[in-house]
Amino acid sequence: MEETEIAHAEPVSTQPINGEEEYIAEQPFREHEPLLDLEGQYGGKQELAHRATEPAASRTKTFVFLAAYFLMNLSLTFYNKAVMGSFPFPWILTAVHTGSAALGSSAFLMFGHFQLTRLTPREHLVHFMFSLLFTLNIAMSNLSLAMVSVPFHQIMRATCPLFTILIYRLVFSRRYAMITYLSIVPVMLGVGLATFGDYYFTALGFTLTLIGVVLAAIKTVVTNRLMTGRLRLPALELLLRMGPLAAVQSLLYSVLIGEFSEFLSFVNAGHLTMERVLTVSGNGLLAFGLNVASFETNKLAGALTLTICANLKQCLTIVLGAFLWDVPISPMNGAGILLALAGGAWYSSIELRTKARANG
Repeated sequence: MEETEIAHAEPVSTQPINGEEEYIAEQPFREHEPLLDLEGQYGGKQELAHRATEPAASRTKTFVFLAAYFLMNLSLTFYNKAVMGSFPFPWILTAVHTGSAALGSSAFLMFGHFQLTRLTPREHLVHFMFSLLFTLNIAMSNLSLAMVSVPFHQIMRATCPLFTILIYRLVFSRRYAMITYLSIVPVMLGVGLATFGDYYFTALGFTLTLIGVVLAAIKTVVTNRLMTGRLRLPALELLLRMGPLAAVQSLLYSVLIGEFSEFLSFVNAGHLTMERVLTVSGNGLLAFGLNVASFETNKLAGALTLTICANLKQCLTIVLGAFLWDVPISPMNGAGILLALAGGAWYSSIELRTKARANG
């Protein structure tokens, strides 16, 4: 997808017509107006000094969403672990997550917190493909986990920042300062050491894992482009448009692999108690909050920063697992965690200095 591939919406009146749902007019696009491209430290023919790399929101807002992303991401990881023990239906749970995103964003729409942007047929197709990418990314991750060991899966996922950089370089002609590249290395190496264990994989498992990592990087970049490109969609609208499609796709996949039949047997046996319904509902609510925080963090801090955060989250998960379940941490694992955290701090300081210089 080229940088300006997604066509901008046609400007329309903000007044309701014949009682139909009110749409917001998109901001008019001007040929030489810079987009909110947070990833372009060096943007081809455009100089960094002439680009608006800092979003309109304050740094405080960015830090708040980053903190919320970390907190809810860690919480949902352990919440999922608890839920899956009594509700072993990952694809139906994924449908609950995406369905919750649709319901939650619909509620915000009803109360007037955002308005829908009128899209062209091509833009609707883009959102459908985005929902398919979202579902396919999960499918690849689940399929590959059955063919590779968990440590190998984690170390492959740690390379997501590398593929994010490659996508920006090859597709959008964006390049980073050498010091940014260097700061990412200790993060990836640290995650590798922190998750070091029994590496096992089949040829097909390696291929599927690699495809899953590439899809995850593409999904993160596409999310950023949808929210900072010409349309500049708010997180809630993006979730509203993507959520129902992804929920239906997840349910269809659960039918194809036989999981839905197992779920019906689970219900008929009386195992779906009110307590489990409330537990799964709470899980969906937390997932909705995480999706909002994730999308907003992507918009404010950038796709690369989000992949770095995901790597650091892996390390923090190991630390919390050691406290909560007495999971042993070897000296090598501990050194990896410290290395990754140090790399994350280094990367953050570089980003802050880069944006400070850009804002003059």
